[in-house]
Amino acid sequence: MQKTIRLISAFLAIFVVAACTLPRGAAIEGEVIRSADDEDAPFSVVAVNQASIPQIGTWPATGWAGHYHWFSGTAGPKSNLIRPGDTIDLVIWDNQENSLLTASTQKNVVMPGLVVSPSGSIFVPYIDEVRIGGLSPDRARRRIEEQLEQVVPDAQVQLQFQSGPDNSVDAVGGFNAPGTYPLPNRNFSLLSMISTAGGISPALENPLVRVQRGGRNFEIRADTLYERASANVVMRGGDKIVVEEDERYFVALGATGTETIVPFTQEHINAIEALALLGGINDTRANPKGILILREYSRKDLRSDGSGPIRTQVVFTIDLTSAEDIFAARKFRINPKDLVMATESPIGSVRTVFGLIGSVVGVGNAISNN
Repeated sequence: MQKTIRLISAFLAIFVVAACTLPRGAAIEGEVIRSADDEDAPFSVVAVNQASIPQIGTWPATGWAGHYHWFSGTAGPKSNLIRPGDTIDLVIWDNQENSLLTASTQKNVVMPGLVVSPSGSIFVPYIDEVRIGGLSPDRARRRIEEQLEQVVPDAQVQLQFQSGPDNSVDAVGGFNAPGTYPLPNRNFSLLSMISTAGGISPALENPLVRVQRGGRNFEIRADTLYERASANVVMRGGDKIVVEEDERYFVALGATGTETIVPFTQEHINAIEALALLGGINDTRANPKGILILREYSRKDLRSDGSGPIRTQVVFTIDLTSAEDIFAARKFRINPKDLVMATESPIGSVRTVFGLIGSVVGVGNAISNN
């Protein structure tokens, strides 16, 4: 019996000295923010609560612009407009016996493949350049007839056109059938174009739709585009569409449900949603009062008046045992490249010690029985 007591005492002495260095899966909150109160600490600690959320919400976004920039587009008439680069096919009918355009055995003259010039004009014999750029096909046909009336009073014109680059949209990538597609009318929507291009490739996770227009880029998540009717904008000639995966992510470490890189599944994710994506926190290991979000700002974002961070490295703390703080955490947005960490509960180490003591006692009893 005395041998067992001495064995247990020896183990207890070791655990008292080394309990804080027992193997753990995550850091304890105090270890992470130990030097926060030092004047020259490289980081600051900000508690996420109802008082701090309004201020934090005004701080600069990190890892991206803070939102996707999209545009609105109103529907236009069904007919398209003729633009430079379009190809025009003309058929001019003239019943006059001494027609300037047709031979005696013909009643019409066919002029195919007329390309609209950069100035928006085509050449028609006897009337020279006719400006039709920016007109609908029907209005262009009537303009040609009006100008022909001076030399061919009873001429009638048939006009067909094929879209050129300025009346087409490029479905560049991320589609099942990428390519250049002519716009059938001025009311052709983005979703219609996606459908025409075979739909978005199923190989893309969390697809992001980018439209390049007039030297600017506009972005929207595909799921938002499908859900929001107003986001289904009208296409314009020269638009380019690219569908890529949303590359934003945050990192999960510590006593969370998983330790991994987590892609953004929606445009904005709050702290509670981020924890839900991780499967919550480990019930036996995590400290619910010690949820940390580590974020890095640039020096140009620093402010001394409270309108921004005071240090480039900031540790935000969340207490999941307070209903008030949980509501505040629902308003706290996770930024791309944030590190979400669930710290280890100190009780976990105590449990480990007692578990090991129990094992030692069991061994000691076995020795005594022998």
